[in-house]
Amino acid sequence: MGGDSGNRISVEELSFTYPGAAREALSGINLFFEQGEFCSVLGRNGSGKSTLARCLNAILAPSGGKVTSCGLDTRDQGGSLEIKKRIAMVFEDPDTQIVGTTVEEEVAFGPENLRLSTDVIRERVDSSLELTGIREFIGRQPSRLSEGQKQLVAIAGALAMEPAFLVSDESTSMLDTNARQRILELFLSLKEKGMGIIHVTHFLEEAAMSDRVVVLDNGRVRAEGAPGDVLYDPVKVSEMGLDPLPVTIVAREMSAMGYPPPGPVLTVEELLACIRA
Repeated sequence: MGGDSGNRISVEELSFTYPGAAREALSGINLFFEQGEFCSVLGRNGSGKSTLARCLNAILAPSGGKVTSCGLDTRDQGGSLEIKKRIAMVFEDPDTQIVGTTVEEEVAFGPENLRLSTDVIRERVDSSLELTGIREFIGRQPSRLSEGQKQLVAIAGALAMEPAFLVSDESTSMLDTNARQRILELFLSLKEKGMGIIHVTHFLEEAAMSDRVVVLDNGRVRAEGAPGDVLYDPVKVSEMGLDPLPVTIVAREMSAMGYPPPGPVLTVEELLACIRA
């Protein structure tokens, strides 16, 4: 776990139980997330992945164990606001996040709550709209935008807080293919700028774009590692309650026929390259 603790989220023996629940939603979770890394969190419904996401930025406090986000203990209520500034979060449904009557008001909402100067707020709004590619919508009503455009507005609002990490909790699940691709390209761009991206998703093709994948099952870490190590074996992926990538099934069949790929194949482009070779 190298690196400065201020640039990392550390999860140590984390457990969480919802009030009245018969079992733990999370149990014995040990993980870390670094700035400049794109990590996807996978798992079947009820695996605990959304609960984990909410524990990272102090929306939920651990029932046991510890989460340290950018050097701050999420159990300390006094540091909750500072944690939410550093660990921004976007959710599945953008309509539940947007409060501004215009895109400009929405993106400015967070910095205004921080009581920043007008000039700094203006700078942050402009920068966030530029990063997300939605400057043209600045005066529009969010309610009149498409779902994908609304999600970009929600992300722009999060980025205006200038966080160290962006946690995406199923933020692409309600979007069409083109909108999903635009969001993923934005995540990759933010990662290149040094931001940590933690993307909770049920789309394995999105996870294949990550630096690292974590799979949760029944509130525990079932697998962790590079996408090629975790997602390439269709049998193991199915055992974790996930639908294997179709290209991995084809690649395995190619191997059985005596044409093994040179390495893990996770995308159509990689599969075509193997066929042409």
